[in-house]
Amino acid sequence: MDTQTVPGTEGYADHAGQLIARYGGVPFLDKYRPVLQLLPALPCAVLDIGAGTGADAAWLASAGHTVTAVEPVAAFREAGMRAHARHAIAWVDDSLPALPGIAARGARYELILVTAVWMHLAAQERVEAMQNVSRLLDPGALLVVSLRHGPAPAGRRMFAVTARETIDLALRNGLQLLLSTQAPSVQARNRDAGVCWSWLAFQK
Repeated sequence: MDTQTVPGTEGYADHAGQLIARYGGVPFLDKYRPVLQLLPALPCAVLDIGAGTGADAAWLASAGHTVTAVEPVAAFREAGMRAHARHAIAWVDDSLPALPGIAARGARYELILVTAVWMHLAAQERVEAMQNVSRLLDPGALLVVSLRHGPAPAGRRMFAVTARETIDLALRNGLQLLLSTQAPSVQARNRDAGVCWSWLAFQK
């Protein structure tokens, strides 16, 4: 997949070197603290959309989950494969809103993570993405979405997306809201820049 045509990937490949180091330094338990109580305790099928360098996917795989990591930026995907080679992670070059590669597999998931991705999609792309993501959830499955609020880094394609809009989209696609909360960024440089996050959890 040509990352130049993938919505929301603009600017990432150009700064991959410094971002790879930053992503690996964010502990899973700190990042996901707002939704930890909802994550499945028993091993299940997980889809990590926008997996970056795979730090979250590796943590989940180490906890016994079967993880598919979707990442369209080649530099991130390749770094993740190298860094987490000991973990049984299925890496897929694919992206929202359509997720054609994942859809073609016909699989369903008990947990889907869309972390730090949603605000990279334009309004109509978000509509399409929610339709496609909801179809990939098993009945009773959990969808976790995080939204970044605050100034966008230079060169990134980022939209001001509200929690309310995202909740409404999910409800229209047969999902039930379990949690809506806001938390400061776990990265000090982002906190200093005024960045915070909405964390949303839905059940199919």
